[in-house]
Amino acid sequence: MSTMAVPRAHAGHRLRCVLAVVCALCWASSSVRFVAGQAGQLSVDASPQTARKMPDKMFGIFFEEINHAGAGGLWAELVSNRGFEAGGPNTPSNIEPWFIIGNESSIIVGTDRTSCFERNPVALRMEVLCGSKGTNVCPSGGVGVYNPGYWGMNIERRKGYKVSLHIRSSDAVSLTISLTSSDGLHKLASRTITGGKKQFTNWTKIQFRLYSSQNNTNSRLQITTTKTGVVWLDQVSVMPSDTYMGHGFRKDLASMLANLKPQFLKFPGGNYAMGQYLRNAFHWGETVGPWEERPGHVNDAWGYWTDDGLGFFEFLQLAEDLGASPVWVVNDGASINEEVPTAIIASLVKDVVDGIEFARGGVNTTWGSVRAAMGHQQPFKLDYVSIGNQECWMLYYRGNYQKFYSAIKAAYPDINIISSCDKSTISASNPADLYDVHVYASSANMFSRTSMFDNTPRSGPKAIVSEYAVTGNDAGKGTLVAALAEAAFLVGLEKNSDVVEMASCAPLFVNDNDRKWSPDAIVFNSWQHYGCPNYWMLHFFKDSSGATFHPTTMQVSNYDQMVASAITWQSPKDKSTYLKIKVVNFGSKAVDLNITVTGLESGIKSSGSKKTVLTSGAPLDENSFEQPEKVAPVLSPVADAKQQMGVSVSPYSLTSFDLLLEPSKHSAI
Repeated sequence: MSTMAVPRAHAGHRLRCVLAVVCALCWASSSVRFVAGQAGQLSVDASPQTARKMPDKMFGIFFEEINHAGAGGLWAELVSNRGFEAGGPNTPSNIEPWFIIGNESSIIVGTDRTSCFERNPVALRMEVLCGSKGTNVCPSGGVGVYNPGYWGMNIERRKGYKVSLHIRSSDAVSLTISLTSSDGLHKLASRTITGGKKQFTNWTKIQFRLYSSQNNTNSRLQITTTKTGVVWLDQVSVMPSDTYMGHGFRKDLASMLANLKPQFLKFPGGNYAMGQYLRNAFHWGETVGPWEERPGHVNDAWGYWTDDGLGFFEFLQLAEDLGASPVWVVNDGASINEEVPTAIIASLVKDVVDGIEFARGGVNTTWGSVRAAMGHQQPFKLDYVSIGNQECWMLYYRGNYQKFYSAIKAAYPDINIISSCDKSTISASNPADLYDVHVYASSANMFSRTSMFDNTPRSGPKAIVSEYAVTGNDAGKGTLVAALAEAAFLVGLEKNSDVVEMASCAPLFVNDNDRKWSPDAIVFNSWQHYGCPNYWMLHFFKDSSGATFHPTTMQVSNYDQMVASAITWQSPKDKSTYLKIKVVNFGSKAVDLNITVTGLESGIKSSGSKKTVLTSGAPLDENSFEQPEKVAPVLSPVADAKQQMGVSVSPYSLTSFDLLLEPSKHSAI
């Protein structure tokens, strides 16, 4: 997320709140105030002479580690604070969210710096005072620790879970590792690890799989014993065996991304890449290599710890799995509160060039060999690097940018470099391949921005609108009207795709237990998920990348709440070609629209066309876990499709007409 997008209170806050309540009441009652329909005309010029190919990577996704989007979300690791590092390097430290099973007469739990991992020195020390017999008998079930994960672990019947942990002890060991109900009373699966006094004298890694006997959406991991002695634990992990493409991503959430057909993945975030302070920025080099050796860091931009299981390598892998081009947002020496002067920026520049070598270098290069050791012999296709996060206003940005630009281009001249400055600042002496634009606005303002790029000079670098979202009171947790405003904005980007190269919404994910920002495209908890209306809106644009754009003209008397666009695209399944006409109705009037298509090289088939509508009973309607598809696209066939036809467009709706074209005469540009 952009630092410029963080809302700030001011003296007019109370008055704005009153006005917002009045506005919201107006929106809420609009479901019973729909105005009688009127007529309009939509003309589509589908001739080859006016057609224009849209950028191949027009629409993609932007991932930020916010709202526990990755840790406790897309990254499928179930254990929170698996390395006991979240409490800081000084010991004894806070071990939350780990909890102790047993009281002080039976067990003493703390941390010390005895781990076998140099970058992760903190380990958990359990001194068990009770035993299976004698005067101090352990309670039934034993004593130890448990971890509830991220607001409960979702454990599914007959699914496999890979458990990994490191153990050290000079005593005989008998540890039971269990997946249980949230109160620990019902075991779903367990395994007991035993060993004599000498077996675990040195740190030993134990790995095995657990298979649950039942479903439980609010489970926990617990480690218990009834044997007296001291045991150290470190790097405790529980990962589902069944992840997206076997690469550690939560399958249901990654599948939702794949269904959008994103053409690029921008990562790891905006403020997250910067950090409130540079010590807590995303340092790519500390997020690669074996997961046990990654130190993790405080995500101080959004207020939680991340073990960095979702690191630089995993982001590159996710992009590859999705068939998307990675767009890496690099830290350019700026945090939200700090900035490195240009005179001493050289080491950070080298670090970024090293990161590109990790992604693209051969197996014999220093960093390419690290990637290869992680299992990816072939280079990743990293072609885009974004220098910073909307920091053009900062004192040293332009000087630092020049250093990054020169070094990256010298080593990798084909990489597209994205500037945080606007187009007016870019010149031969301050070059850029693309410039970054962030747009956060109310729904009405966002709708008006359909013409935002109409007067942009047609030469020079193009824009990547990498963050856009409707915010404010009518955005709610993801309303229909917010989605429609964003759809109108994207229609404007399609129209201006000769000067706009790429676009993605923000934020992408929110764990419902940690809403730092609303609205978001996808909402989830440990076991459920749903798409907000703007997630479903994005499906209307997933065929636009690389498609052919056609000019349209909309005429509706005394009604300026409608915008439209038209493209031709080819289905990858059966190679059929469609003319897709999208119409956004942002107002309360139903419109009888006469659509006229001219210039087609081949006709429209009378059958095989379809209509998709996104609407609901009221503009402020939202989806929820209880009603996950209250606002979702509805598909229906178009009867007797032709080049001139009358259609009805509902109030507050996004409608797509996919008109199947005759195959023989059509040719793409």
